[in-house]
Amino acid sequence: MAALTLTGALMATAQTAYQPKFSGDPARSESEAGALGYMRTVLRAQRLYNKKYGHYATSLAQLVHTGSFTRRMVSTDRGDYAVSFRSRKDGFQLALTPKQMDATHRSFYADEDGVIHADEEKAANENSPTVK
Repeated sequence: MAALTLTGALMATAQTAYQPKFSGDPARSESEAGALGYMRTVLRAQRLYNKKYGHYATSLAQLVHTGSFTRRMVSTDRGDYAVSFRSRKDGFQLALTPKQMDATHRSFYADEDGVIHADEEKAANENSPTVK
C-alpha cells in the first residue's frame, strides 16, 4: 500500500501545473494554449482577408500568408486537436476538438463574430460558454 501511495505522489509531482502564457490566459494546459493560439491566428487572418477582399476565405489554404497564418497551419491535425473549418455564405465556422476530451482539453468554436466558445463535455458551438 505504501508503494502505491508513493507511486501516486511521484506521478503527481511529475505532472507540473500549467503555467499561463500571459495575464488572463484562459488555457488550462499547453495543448489548450496551442489550440487557442491557433484559433486566434485564424480569426485574425480571416479579419484581414475580409478587409482586403470584401469576403471571408472559403478554405484555410486561402489564408496562407494572411497575417501570421502559414502553409503549415492548413493541416487539420494540430497535435492533441483536430480542426474543422466550414465556409458559409457570409462567414465561416472554426472548431477545434480534442482527440481526448477532459478538463484540460476542452473543445473550442468560433465564427465570423470572433468570439471563442468552449465546452468541457461535448463539441463546442455558438451556444457554449465564451472563453474569457
